[in-house]
Amino acid sequence: MKNSTSLITLVALIGFVGSAYAGDAAKNQAAATHQLKDGGTLYIFKDGKMAKESKYGKAVYMKKGETLETVDGKKIVASSNEVARLGNLISEGHLD
Repeated sequence: MKNSTSLITLVALIGFVGSAYAGDAAKNQAAATHQLKDGGTLYIFKDGKMAKESKYGKAVYMKKGETLETVDGKKIVASSNEVARLGNLISEGHLD
């Protein structure tokens, strides 16, 4: 029973560390990030392109011209949709 509990704890910790690493990969590629009112995150990459991560940690589709509101009330208009780019960065830490 003790080994079973230890194994479950280890797997949970590995999952947590992996997801933290994946978030770091996306943040390292971004010139700026903005926390959104809906709980998500907007990434603005160094080349000016944008991508949105849901509050659940998934890359989500945005329409060009969509208005996003930050937690501090600032409104940002989406100029691009780099959903595949962000999806790859998010999953980067989960493939090892």
